[in-house]
Amino acid sequence: MISCRKALVESDGDFEKPSTICARKDKRLPHCAATARAKEGVIIATTTPDNKTGFIVTLACETDFVAKNTDFIAFAQSIVAVALKNNVKSA
Repeated sequence: MISCRKALVESDGDFEKPSTICARKDKRLPHCAATARAKEGVIIATTTPDNKTGFIVTLACETDFVAKNTDFIAFAQSIVAVALKNNVKSA
């Protein structure tokens, strides 16, 4: 955790840099959020009632246990619902 924190501090808040910093220092940080890769998740798509506008939300996570969790799926659905209700144009 300390090595992960140091990499995040060194990167000045840029979440793409810590994995490079960790690799450069040859540190393997399996539990470091900076090196984690989201390989699971859900994709939810919907359209407005008139079918003129569509919304696709991809919500990623690291494990299939999270991806299958009802709270996680409900969260993704709530994002789509807000997008639909407010007719958002971009993320």
